[in-house]
Amino acid sequence: MSTEALLMVLIIFSINIVYVSFFTVRMIMTLKGYRYLAALISTVEVVIYVVGLGLVLDNLNEIQNLVAYAVGYGTGVIIGTKIEEKMALGYITVNVITTEENRSLPRLLREKGYGVTDWDANGLDGLRKAMQILTPRKYELKLYATIKELDPKAFIIAYEPKTIHGGFWVKTVRKGKLYK
Repeated sequence: MSTEALLMVLIIFSINIVYVSFFTVRMIMTLKGYRYLAALISTVEVVIYVVGLGLVLDNLNEIQNLVAYAVGYGTGVIIGTKIEEKMALGYITVNVITTEENRSLPRLLREKGYGVTDWDANGLDGLRKAMQILTPRKYELKLYATIKELDPKAFIIAYEPKTIHGGFWVKTVRKGKLYK
């Protein structure tokens, strides 16, 4: 393979990584309600897409360019999702169920700055403490680690809430006073 052909493969591969990373981030931002930022990203995204696709279509007789386009696309999906994980936009709701012996878990989590609503629950083997915790996604892994440290046997389920309204916690987050 000539230097020129190799350079074309690298350019197509790189362009597609950038394009699909932008595409992935833009799609996630759209789903999370950041429509204006998503629109801005899509403007850049479409220019990159047209340039990359044009290079491939102009050189369809070179199979390595098509392979570079496809591999770059797949790599871009992985990189785009990694970027989104680092951005950690939005919030996560975590439901935790702990055993009767560990009834102090809600208080310990509140002391660490988490907003916790708790109630008594009944499980197969008796009384439990159920909790609902809302936290910014950027603190999600830290919350899991804290829960597992305080109660390694805790049952944890997490999901992303679509709408959040009211409560002391939302005001506290907006003032930046969480997680001392």
